Amino acid sequence: MALSGYLRILCAACLWGLIGPVSKLALAEGMPPLEVAFWRVFSGWTFFAAQAALTRRTRVARRDLPFIAAFGLCGIAGLFGSYVLAVQAGGAALASVLLYTAPAWVAIMSRLLFGEAMTGQKLLALVLTMGGVTLVCMGPGESLGGTDGVGPSAILFGLASGLTYALYYIFGKFYQGRYTTPTLFLWAMPVGALALLPAVTFRVWPAHVWLAVAALGFCSTWLAYSVYYSGLKRLEATRAAVVATMEPVVAAFLAWLMWDERFGPLGYAGSAAILAGVLVTMRPARTSPTAAQETADAHAS
Repeated sequence: MALSGYLRILCAACLWGLIGPVSKLALAEGMPPLEVAFWRVFSGWTFFAAQAALTRRTRVARRDLPFIAAFGLCGIAGLFGSYVLAVQAGGAALASVLLYTAPAWVAIMSRLLFGEAMTGQKLLALVLTMGGVTLVCMGPGESLGGTDGVGPSAILFGLASGLTYALYYIFGKFYQGRYTTPTLFLWAMPVGALALLPAVTFRVWPAHVWLAVAALGFCSTWLAYSVYYSGLKRLEATRAAVVATMEPVVAAFLAWLMWDERFGPLGYAGSAAILAGVLVTMRPARTSPTAAQETADAHAS
């Protein structure tokens, strides 16, 4: 049972790791980044909608619709859009690393919104994360922005993707257990798609571009979440969250393999510091809920 859980979570991490490198296939052909995000949302929504219909879990309370719409705007359009913009501006490897600043944002927002204690463990994670971001900015390597460092847009969009990713936890804090993921995405994704619609050019793109964006919707959105949730049923949340940190490793490897993206020494050191911050955040605490559970809740929302 445990081995099956590990394999499912690892599979989900690999599928999420495809997002940046596969997005670059469409970007390289000239598709605008927000259009890539739109087609990922639209294609992913078709699978979630079909699943919700087949399981007959399509209803949500009317009073919840404004909050679900806000999540669609910020958590769907915001995350998917900012992430692919970060890929375009700084490369797939850099974008995937900055995405994992999410636990630091979760710690900050949990303190501000829920009054959760800022423990020494969380402070250490914040220091590691912010220090890692600084090192990544200083030493990206020639293929990731040149010797002068990463451009500000790459950092801005990368941090924005981490912030909007953290919103999954905040949203899940209120709606976890009330609705299934297909039900929530059935209603939230159309809002995200509408927000991204103005960026769509409706040009006739080559077949491999359509294949790339369809793969993002099916593999890296619907299938990745489905496999991750099934893995959570077989594995502790802490262990699942740790295995899921393979995502930026997979993304960096594929970015190197497909696009020859490489960090410099400081960039690799910064990436390691950010991942160390994630692992520190996930470490179970004796007297309070673990941040690992928070991260799992973010995925499960």
